[in-house]
Amino acid sequence: MTKIIAKRVCAELEGDFVIFLIGMRINKFWKIWRWLPVAMAMPRMLIELAKQPERGLLHARSHFGFPNVMVVQYWKSFDALEAYATDRDAAHLPAWRHFNKMIGSNGDVGIWHETYVISAGNYENVYNNMPPFGLGVAGVLKDAIGGRQSARSRILQSRISSTTG
Repeated sequence: MTKIIAKRVCAELEGDFVIFLIGMRINKFWKIWRWLPVAMAMPRMLIELAKQPERGLLHARSHFGFPNVMVVQYWKSFDALEAYATDRDAAHLPAWRHFNKMIGSNGDVGIWHETYVISAGNYENVYNNMPPFGLGVAGVLKDAIGGRQSARSRILQSRISSTTG
C-alpha cells in the first residue's frame, strides 16, 4: 500500500503538459465478445508505455464504474501523445483499426477521449492525507505552505514559476 502523506502538499510540473481522458462504455453487456477485446486493449497499451517512458506518458490511473471505464493520463506534450497514437509499431494503432473493423458505429461499445493541453502556470491542486495521486505522481510534490497555501496563491505561484523557469 502506498504511504499516506500526512500533510497538505501540492504538485508542480515544469512546462506545459497534457491531461488525456480516455474511456469506453459497455452498451450491450451481454455481448462480451464485443467489449472484452476493447477492454483488454488499454492495459496492453499502458504496459507498453510504462516500459518506454521516453514516449512521454508521465502517469495513468484507471477508474472503473459499470458500464464505464476511464483512464486519466498525464503526458509530457500533445506531440508525444499523438506520436504514440499514430505509431504503426505501437499497440494503439492496431487496436484502433480492429475496433473500427469489428465494432465501428454498431452501438455495442462506446469509446471516447478528451485531450486538455495545460499551459505552464494555469493549474493548481492540493492533496491532504493522501498518497501521491494524479498530478502528484506525474509531477513533483511540494509542501502546501506559504505561497502554496490557497488555491489562488497556488495559481499565482504556478504562474510565477512558469515565467521565471
